[in-house]
Amino acid sequence: MRTRKPLTVGVVAKNATALLLALAFVFPVYWMISSSLKPQSEILTKDPVFLFAPTGENYATATGVDQFWTYVTNSLIVTVGAVLLALLVALAASFAIARMKFKGRKGIVLIVMMAQMAPWEVMVIAMYMIARDSSMLNSIPMLTAIYFVMVLPFTIWTLRGFIAAVPVELEEAAQIDGCTRGQAFRKVIFPLLAPGLMSTSLFGFITAWNEFAMVLVLNKDKLSQTLPLWLTQFQTAQGDDWGATMAASTLFALPVLIVFLFLQRKAVGGMTAGAVKG
Repeated sequence: MRTRKPLTVGVVAKNATALLLALAFVFPVYWMISSSLKPQSEILTKDPVFLFAPTGENYATATGVDQFWTYVTNSLIVTVGAVLLALLVALAASFAIARMKFKGRKGIVLIVMMAQMAPWEVMVIAMYMIARDSSMLNSIPMLTAIYFVMVLPFTIWTLRGFIAAVPVELEEAAQIDGCTRGQAFRKVIFPLLAPGLMSTSLFGFITAWNEFAMVLVLNKDKLSQTLPLWLTQFQTAQGDDWGATMAASTLFALPVLIVFLFLQRKAVGGMTAGAVKG
């Protein structure tokens, strides 16, 4: 029988510190959600209100904005489109970098790293000029292409590491059994990349879903805007409508949470399935 280790001052201090840090991270989320359910009269008060009668009025105000579902649709199109394109291109590029020897390989890896480290905000003016000169302002395809370029370097770099971690002997054994190189990748390497695909998909989704600067500059037409701009609209003659703003923020964060929980479960399932199947 496994004996429990005695509690010491150091262990208690570490657990208490971890609990305080967890509370520090969770409390803003709790306050956002609770504020979204409070009546307006209980949001801007001198003393914080913790017990209140929940109301859905703020959510009705948030979703009642003109073109709300257009914002939702545009965000889903540009985000999912950018992530899928990045995964498709990055799979081929990362496989070539990890498995093939060719001239300029190290230079390509360096360029990918530099592109990942560069802040994309410095490219806003250049992107605007490209979109303007190609008559692609207020364009969902142009925004999708820009988000695709933004998430591609990280996707390539991460998938390269996952592919390099797969023993090359597995691929060679499949080729000896009669598979072509493409079939070996599809049947042997690709199923083992589930954790990498999930983590890069999650990062790409969060990056594209939250991006604000590009759509603010490139898409002035409301019919081509996304949800980050929707969050800026909750103002009244009396000032900011904090209840609607908190409700909108909660709704905006919800898809990211759903995607995270879904991809995390799939990643764990993929790893355990690969461990028990012969």
